[in-house]
Amino acid sequence: MKHIAPYPEEDKDSEELPVQPISAEQARRLREQNPPVSPWRVVAGQAVVAVVTALAAWAFTGKQNVGWSAFYGAMAVVIPAAVFARGLTGRFSSLNAGTAAIGFLLWEMVKIGISVAMLMLAPKLVPGLSWPALLVGLILAMKVYWVALAFKPRPRRTEN
Repeated sequence: MKHIAPYPEEDKDSEELPVQPISAEQARRLREQNPPVSPWRVVAGQAVVAVVTALAAWAFTGKQNVGWSAFYGAMAVVIPAAVFARGLTGRFSSLNAGTAAIGFLLWEMVKIGISVAMLMLAPKLVPGLSWPALLVGLILAMKVYWVALAFKPRPRRTEN
């Protein structure tokens, strides 16, 4: 049987920097300098991408059903994201860190469930469904999460 060598001890001469708690004022300034991205801004961006993708698909192919398929694919991301955003911005999810974490996981599961249900219902709801167009709409709407980081709110300048 093999033995695993013990982890070498760190150099005793090196000093670790102590973690310093910050004051309420420092925390406020930090939040002002790094404002969060609103989930509603992301959902609005996804909705815009949904409409643009649908119109582009329709214009590119000349087929209305392809446009509707791309739109439905994007909506399979937008509608669950809106439900998720509503759940995260609700009063219950902001009571404390524990309820925020549980709320995040719960609403993420709801979001996935709605997305899967919408994709399963797609053949019944979209006449002449084009799966490739649906997937293009779905993927482009999902990529808005990454684009939203590029367009996050600018930090506020604070006078010191």
